[in-house]
Amino acid sequence: MSKPIPDKAEVAIEYPDKLYIGSFAHASRFDAHLDDTGISLTLDRPGADDERKSVHMHFHYALFAEVLRDLARTVAALPPADPHRETLRDAVKALYLALDNGGTKATKTILPR
Repeated sequence: MSKPIPDKAEVAIEYPDKLYIGSFAHASRFDAHLDDTGISLTLDRPGADDERKSVHMHFHYALFAEVLRDLARTVAALPPADPHRETLRDAVKALYLALDNGGTKATKTILPR
């Protein structure tokens, strides 16, 4: 099930002889879920053939956990008054509660979507 992207995402894929850059904004959709081996994230921008694009990523659990740890170490770069802190804190809290109690309480009480 995909949902509208609430903000914006930018993707760059660099090869030795090519560079692909794409952005996904409000007209785009995303899907994120867990599976047996890790997390899957899909960004999709519908439209005509010359505008349509999608990105599919899969991160094994150990890598995703390390990404979360790195984000935690760099969160001090956000000023205390930055409104993104609250948004991130609420999302991480929902993930924590879902992992802690099987997912039932967190998705009903923390996440409004």
